[in-house]
Amino acid sequence: QVQLVESGGGLVHAGGSLRLSCAASGLTFNSYTMGWFRQAPAKEREFVAGINWGGGSAYYPDSVKGRFTISRDNAKNTLYLQMNSLKPEDTAVYYCAADSRYSSSGYVRLSGVNYWGKGTLVTVSS
Repeated sequence: QVQLVESGGGLVHAGGSLRLSCAASGLTFNSYTMGWFRQAPAKEREFVAGINWGGGSAYYPDSVKGRFTISRDNAKNTLYLQMNSLKPEDTAVYYCAADSRYSSSGYVRLSGVNYWGKGTLVTVSS
């Protein structure tokens, strides 16, 4: 069965950095648009970053643009999220997501996600 397993979360001070990883199995990884979402307490799950099949195009919302970088290694079936200049408002559970539809831009719609990981908690202290 399909498994997406996130790792790399933790506690960091504001201004610090973290790198999240998502190890994928049970799917043809290079045929999925991959993304990261996050959900803070009492808030809706929101899109953070997405990357197209080949890794040549990535999409970010304004809230993280310039601070977060998504990448993928199709040979290792692994997705990454490098997070720099972290802010307390970045505190959330971060989820890896797989969307079987092709996206030239790398954008992933919440409603289009086929598979989710269980999440990894990122806490940014002020």
